[in-house]
This record gives sequence, structure tokens and C-alpha cells, in this order.
Amino acid sequence: MIGMKKNWIVIVSLAVAVSAYLYWQKTPKDTASLPQGGYTQQNTVEGNSVDGSDIIQKAFRNQQSGIQVRGEGTVAKTLPDDNKGSRHQRFILKLTGNHTVLVAHNIDLAPKIKGLKKGDKVEFYGVYEWSDKGGVIHWTHHDPQGRHIGGWLKHQGQIFE
Repeated sequence: MIGMKKNWIVIVSLAVAVSAYLYWQKTPKDTASLPQGGYTQQNTVEGNSVDGSDIIQKAFRNQQSGIQVRGEGTVAKTLPDDNKGSRHQRFILKLTGNHTVLVAHNIDLAPKIKGLKKGDKVEFYGVYEWSDKGGVIHWTHHDPQGRHIGGWLKHQGQIFE
């Protein structure tokens, strides 16, 4: 009898935890203007403006990761492509407030931004991951399997997804 009661407590606790988790997940508020595919939910935060630097700075201070965010910045430095495993175009973006993030754009799944240079403006929609150096923006591409929110980069009016 006691063992059965413990099992029910565990089952109810798990059901409450899963329900709470699903309830608190957010999806983008305005997805009509964004390139879309199928996706799964995750931590999503968007403001009314394109500038997500406040969201990123808060996530950095709180060492949070896995945050879907839209923002923009100025290229502070271009880096060599990472060709180990999945290939990534890499560059440092300076956001409002002088916060910098590394952008790791998967060029096996999305076109590379050709001619990208220091001083260029880039908009992004991707996932922020915390690091002690400012963080990384990745998932700036579509998901060919449709299990993740499609991200993108925008440079000189052209969208790379």
C-alpha cells in the first residue's frame, strides 16, 4: 500500500512538472514576418523592437542559455570559418551597450554571407547560448527536419536561412 502511494506521488509530481514546463514555454509573438518552418517550442523571448541586446545582456548576467532571440548588431570582427564537423561562418557582433557575441552560422544548412566585413549591420534570429566571453548566437538557419524554430541572418536586405 505504501509503495503504491509513493508511485502515485511520483506520477502526479511528474505530471505537474511537465505541465508547468509546457505552460511556461513561449513561442515568438509575431511570427508572420519571420521565415518559418516547423519547429519545437523552447525558451523564446522577443521584444517589440529588432534590438534584442537587453534580452541578451540579461541572459549573460544570469548565465542563461537556450534563448530564442531576435536582434541586430554591427560586425566588430570577422573570423575564419570553422570547418571542423558542421561548417560555420563565424563573426563577432557588437550589440547596443557594447556587448559582443560570437555568431556561429551553419553554412552546411544555410548560405554563407559573402563579403561580410567589419562595420556591416547584421540582423539575426537565433538561439543565445551563454559563455564567459559574451555568448554565442547559433541556429541562424532553417532546420531541415522541422524540429526546431528556423533562424536567419539578414545582411544588406538579404536573408540567409
